Amino acid sequence: MGIEDLVNQGKEFLDQNKDKIGEALKSEQAEGISDNALDAAADFVKKIAPEGAHGTVDDVRANVDKAIGNE
Repeated sequence: MGIEDLVNQGKEFLDQNKDKIGEALKSEQAEGISDNALDAAADFVKKIAPEGAHGTVDDVRANVDKAIGNE
């Protein structure tokens, strides 16, 4: 089994479970996990980015958060 076979299996899995995956991404559990991950990522970027970029980091974090979870 090669990489192409694995990619095709992954695509088939996504196609067959599209609704379930969508529901999972909009769940309360996904909201909590995504908030923690996004907070950690934003904090890390703010530590290495110039202070002037912190507003942009917050904006990006907020936009990504809107796409995941239920809030």
